[in-house]
Amino acid sequence: MSTSQVNDPAEAQNDTERSYASRTDLANVVHENIEQLIAIRDSEEQKKGLQEKAADLLTRFSGSMLFVYVHAFWFGLWIAFNVGWLGEKPFDPFPFSLLTLIVSLEAIFLSTFVLISQNHASQMADRRADLDLQINLLSEHEITRLLALMDAVASHLGVTVPEQPEVEELKKDVGAEEVLKEIEIRKNESESSPKGAA
Repeated sequence: MSTSQVNDPAEAQNDTERSYASRTDLANVVHENIEQLIAIRDSEEQKKGLQEKAADLLTRFSGSMLFVYVHAFWFGLWIAFNVGWLGEKPFDPFPFSLLTLIVSLEAIFLSTFVLISQNHASQMADRRADLDLQINLLSEHEITRLLALMDAVASHLGVTVPEQPEVEELKKDVGAEEVLKEIEIRKNESESSPKGAA
């Protein structure tokens, strides 16, 4: 048996420790990112005004099963009382005009609160989309620089790398405006092509 095939226990131990350290560093990075996201969300919640907080609270309540149960009990009790099942004099006889008015007003206010909450959620989604775009552009820029650096290292070491058009294209920075323009052009072409064919 050759010496190269003999496993060195110390080297194996070092590899295990390096692997564990790498996983620990990765876990720490993930933990820090999660903590930052939580801190950002808490900060955004604190910036909300009283009206926005009330709108979010009412929206969450109106989207819960408790809201359904409360209204089912309320409507059932109202109808039972006003059809005489409870032996009392009805104050809103069939077709329950007062109940209809109350429910209509409630629907108006609930829809307004839902729209307020959706507008706030839309603003948050736009901010997160902007952040995603910035991160993606930064990653694309870094990858472009890495490709150029690897090409320079290969050239310095005298390593012959066959030319590939795809790699040459990846070495170029692509601006967000160019991508958006290309998407818009392709979208317009796809929308106009059926009309032209017809």
